[in-house]
Amino acid sequence: MSDHIFMGGGGEAYGTAQVLRLDKANRHGLIAGATGTGKTVTLQIMAEGFSAAGVPVFLSDVKGDLSGLAASGTEAFKLHEAFTKRADTIGLDLVYDSFPVTFWDLFGKQGHPIRATVAEMGPLLLARLMELTDAQEGVLNVAFRVADEKGLPLLDLKDLRALLVWVGQNASELSLRYGNVASSSVGAIQRQLLVLENQGGDALFGEPALQLSDMMRTRDGRGEINILAADQLMGSPRLYATFLLWLLSELFEELPEVGNPDKPKLVFFFDEAHLLFDDAPKALVDKVEQVARLIRSKGVGVYFVTQNPGDIPEDVLSQLGNRVQHALRAFTAKDRKELKTAAETYRDNPAFDTAEAIQEVGTGEAVTSFLDKKGIPMIVERTLIRPPSSQLGPIDAPTRKAIMSGSDMAGKYDQAVDRDSAFEMLRKRADAAAQAAEEAEAAEALLDEKAREFKAARRFSAGQPRSTPNRSSSDSFGSALASVVVKELKGTTGRRLVRGVLGSLFKGR
Repeated sequence: MSDHIFMGGGGEAYGTAQVLRLDKANRHGLIAGATGTGKTVTLQIMAEGFSAAGVPVFLSDVKGDLSGLAASGTEAFKLHEAFTKRADTIGLDLVYDSFPVTFWDLFGKQGHPIRATVAEMGPLLLARLMELTDAQEGVLNVAFRVADEKGLPLLDLKDLRALLVWVGQNASELSLRYGNVASSSVGAIQRQLLVLENQGGDALFGEPALQLSDMMRTRDGRGEINILAADQLMGSPRLYATFLLWLLSELFEELPEVGNPDKPKLVFFFDEAHLLFDDAPKALVDKVEQVARLIRSKGVGVYFVTQNPGDIPEDVLSQLGNRVQHALRAFTAKDRKELKTAAETYRDNPAFDTAEAIQEVGTGEAVTSFLDKKGIPMIVERTLIRPPSSQLGPIDAPTRKAIMSGSDMAGKYDQAVDRDSAFEMLRKRADAAAQAAEEAEAAEALLDEKAREFKAARRFSAGQPRSTPNRSSSDSFGSALASVVVKELKGTTGRRLVRGVLGSLFKGR
């Protein structure tokens, strides 16, 4: 088995092989370039190479084109002649082939459903998803703490809604323990949850939650290529970015340390990566930087796909060792500045000016730099990217449906499971409290009746008719005593009964 992925030909007459070493593939990478310059094809051939080497891949299909990985390219394809010519130029023996693919879709239409629980997503990512203020994020953190303390599982959005209602009702007590819990902040979070539901976000949260092992499979020695249908998801860009960041965080938290493996355990492509960092708070950027820095020791390579390297924060960009830079256009002063910055991130090649080369490369061509066997970036090269072996462009709907039906994942995630969680538990406890209150009220009514009978009996024993308005001093004393007893029973015992139920209402399971 090869220890590298052949990416194309560079140097004079494109005769020098440009390769991505598998033992350095977990050092992350970047695929950048303007729209229409060939980023998607580069992503496709990288996915093919990793799969052929037995490395599972996860990628998002923003335009629907990458579904072609599941079908073989053919000589009848309209670009076959151009592909053959390019292959001859770079010394590639082009063989058409298909690859093992599993389709996923948050909405369950173009792939198997994929879900996470609210608890797994956590307050930081949810705050980012709902664009909460610092104060609102603080209240959300309080809600998650309460859920942990009270044993209330947060699985879907209705669980979070029910918990926020309880937090709002007990804001005074919680404020003494955790700081100010403003009802206005609770209301704002509830409104943002409604917006999230309207965007289809409720489809993401629930069970059965995704098992990471289902994305790290091999089939007949080839790595499974997991394709997330993202064309509809891109209508909610924050949901898209938050989901991918959650998945990356889950990989970081759950996978064991493996050091420097001969090849990655998984390669993760983050398309439209600028969406992750647009208006992102510093805490979130720091989180991404930390994950990118540490996850490579767990055998995961992360490749950001975006138009301009400037879309990636510098601390993250500095960790991307394998780079493919397609053409950038410099029409404005800002464009020229960004072009210069992009060129400065490469090791200079004395044969050409890097900034000029980035502007001049055509479709299917790129400026590349990969890590050598010592982990040092190689000098930049103008590279003619190899043609893909799989189909260029999307597969048809019947083919996709057939692949989904024959998948090992068919049926595993299709039906949502709604087990008892925070919503159901809070409702049961509230129902129990309401029933206890009703019983207390009935007891009070019974005590009222007994008190009236007691006063009537006192008047009768004193020789006074029941309807006689005049009362003796002893009768007045007896009546007053009865009133005190009734008041005590109603005001203390009744309340004590209800308080006993409500006081134990949220002491866990």
